[in-house]
Amino acid sequence: MTENRLDQGLMQIYTGDGKGKTTCALGLALRAVGHGFQVYMVQFMKGWDTGEARMAATRLAPEMTLRPFGRSGLVNLRAPAPEDLALIREAWDLARQVIRAGEHDLVILDEINLALSFNLLPKEEVLQVLRDRPQWVEVVLTGRQAPPELVELADLVTEMRPIKHYFEAGVPARRGIEW
Repeated sequence: MTENRLDQGLMQIYTGDGKGKTTCALGLALRAVGHGFQVYMVQFMKGWDTGEARMAATRLAPEMTLRPFGRSGLVNLRAPAPEDLALIREAWDLARQVIRAGEHDLVILDEINLALSFNLLPKEEVLQVLRDRPQWVEVVLTGRQAPPELVELADLVTEMRPIKHYFEAGVPARRGIEW
């Protein structure tokens, strides 16, 4: 364990229907890297070319690693394609290894909440890995519909609630802002 480790890693959840869950997690990643911490972000059900993936690979490496697992487009959560299920499982297998290894101070599981909510991952297995993680590993879970069991286990839960959004006025997702 390096002297720069956290004494106590906590578990944070960013959930809800509002915008900003991933952005919030990325803000924590940026702060952690600025303090010399190691960050690993696994993105569930995201496979497109995003600004955060570019930034992690070109500007924040080797302190930050970001691995997206997904195809372009949205996953049909009620009837996911076999390829989507395989990518979700692959993402979890990597996330589990990263958490257990304890080499990263902050581990972000982006969009895992939906995968758990729709039973695309074994909930009890995820909960057990989170309970058994090394004490210095901070874990952040994002995505809509955080399951109650996760909320119960977490140390901090923030629900993003939309009040007004420019999408409603027809503004599409913009490069560099939403992706």
